[in-house]
Amino acid sequence: MAKRDYYEVLGLGKEAGEAEIKKAYRQKAKELHPDRNPKDRRTAEEEFKRVAEAYEVLSDPQKRAQYDRYGHAGPNQGFTFNDMDFSRARDAYREFGFGGFDDLFDLFFRQGGRSGGRHQRVRRGENIEYKLRITLEDAAHGTKMTVTVPRLVACEACSGTGMEPGSSKRTCSTCNGRGQIEYRQQSLLGSFVNVRVCPECAGAGEVIDTPCNRCHGNARVREKSKISITVPAGVDTGSRLRLRGQGNAGIEGGPSGDLFIVIEVIPHPQFRRDDRDIHSEVTISYAQAALGGEIKTETLWGEESIKVPAGTQPGTPFRLRGKGIANVHRGAGKGDHVVEVKVEVPRKLSGKQRRALEAFAETLD
Repeated sequence: MAKRDYYEVLGLGKEAGEAEIKKAYRQKAKELHPDRNPKDRRTAEEEFKRVAEAYEVLSDPQKRAQYDRYGHAGPNQGFTFNDMDFSRARDAYREFGFGGFDDLFDLFFRQGGRSGGRHQRVRRGENIEYKLRITLEDAAHGTKMTVTVPRLVACEACSGTGMEPGSSKRTCSTCNGRGQIEYRQQSLLGSFVNVRVCPECAGAGEVIDTPCNRCHGNARVREKSKISITVPAGVDTGSRLRLRGQGNAGIEGGPSGDLFIVIEVIPHPQFRRDDRDIHSEVTISYAQAALGGEIKTETLWGEESIKVPAGTQPGTPFRLRGKGIANVHRGAGKGDHVVEVKVEVPRKLSGKQRRALEAFAETLD
């Protein structure tokens, strides 16, 4: 589906509140229900998918903030149709009381739009997320590391079939191999036929006589996998790195899902990041501020020298060009490191120091 602005899909402005978003979703979902569009079902289905996708993002504060900042095109920040479980859209649809919400979502969002039997059993593995905490230094320089991620992999004992060796499958007697059952239901929109995944075979159309002892017929088992990742320079908290095919294994030969590494940068005790710029403070003596001189300061790229002119005032910023951090999402070069001077006023003075300052004070107007 061609990507359209989510606010445009729901007919809303960017300032819309939570209640307005849900109201717009309700109205669109009602208009696009298949029973109201029997002659143009495919168009209604495609538009309903757009509406559900828009609501799924805009109703989630974190996803909405991410979308407002990066839109569809931001590197590693876009949302794809297969990345979503549509739990918010499903729950809201249930609240509306339209009826058959599970069936409608199962009907519209099946992998590849297929139905029944083995086609419904074959499906892509789920996407998974892993939160990775890194230091500001790692974010600035980039790094390579190995992480341990819990995920579902194909069961080796049964080669992903879900059956004990030598066992077989038989056609499900509940759905006669179709993988789904139909029933009629009343809703606010009238009477319509619902299609539900068969509870006996879970949509496979077949029943296993002797499930695998290891995976219990699920064809997948959970394990902790070691995965090597490369963190590019310039990432920030909230950045998402996508590793295709590193998510949960697919069902019945379906493709694996993707692994999303969500970055969290640990606060630095000395530096503060502001987009591409790094900010820090350095303390100098009263004499250094008055007389001037050269001082040393730490940056993410090593120690740097700063020439402090005579008469430097507290709070004066000094900018070290190119000593900041890159922005991986904009492809821009490194920013600057801004050092703010703090002047230390001595709490105790010796007799000699006091007399010297008093003599200095007498020379002032």
